Amino acid sequence: MADQAEALREIMQGNSQLANSKTRIITVASGKGGVGKTNISTNLAIAYGKLGKRVVLMDADLGLANVNVVLGIIPKYNLYHLIRKQKTMKDILMDTQYGIQLVAGASGFSKLANLSEEERNNFIKELTELSSADVIIIDASAGVNNNVLSFIAAADDAIIVTTPEPTAITDAYGIIKIIATEIDNLGLSLKLIVNRVSSVTEGKKVAERVTNIASQFLNLKVDYLGYVFEDTAVRDAVKKQKPFSILEPRSKASACVQQLVSRLEKIEYREGGGLGNFLKKLFSR
Repeated sequence: MADQAEALREIMQGNSQLANSKTRIITVASGKGGVGKTNISTNLAIAYGKLGKRVVLMDADLGLANVNVVLGIIPKYNLYHLIRKQKTMKDILMDTQYGIQLVAGASGFSKLANLSEEERNNFIKELTELSSADVIIIDASAGVNNNVLSFIAAADDAIIVTTPEPTAITDAYGIIKIIATEIDNLGLSLKLIVNRVSSVTEGKKVAERVTNIASQFLNLKVDYLGYVFEDTAVRDAVKKQKPFSILEPRSKASACVQQLVSRLEKIEYREGGGLGNFLKKLFSR
């Protein structure tokens, strides 16, 4: 770990852009699969892109990567090729027709924790190539594992996606509880999105339930970022392998995502953020 820290210091000393980076890192996670996490991640990235931001969407589901499916893209290379030093970040970073860049995930790859020290140092070095991005959105695996916790702990903002279904609410609380016990909360901003709501009131009720329990029993502040309406446009977009904010930009779901990004944009940059600090924290757990 000391060698890794030294390697990162050397990289940052030789890269003023990285050292001064104010890239915003947002990790999107969920307590269970099937709540629309990847759809939210993808369309948040596109909404940021529409604001003129330089956006990188990283599929960090190292087991069942599928961001490229939502985008309707077949990547030639992915994180597996980068981690195994077969390709560089410049090789795997894909421009898309949606105004964002994609780092495709590595299906079948298991744990960041299993990387050798050489692979970790190379992974960190290659991630520095993203220092020119304004926003990096990381779509983490569904559920809880060490990879997810690492990406949450290192991010400026971590967003938990849930739905009004009782099992989804229970699992959202479950991942928040693990975050509270496993991660040293060094300025982490934890937020909640309630997806597939039938009304504004339903979203608020679910959020109040989760945030109140987190505050009362975990002494953890979780901010309610907002909701996304249940919308047939989302299902249609999934079938057509197009982001719903592109296929149906005037849909209820698209308007909700734009509102979520507007709220995120109002949150000021905090010192201790940026890509350099993300890389410092990524393997420090």
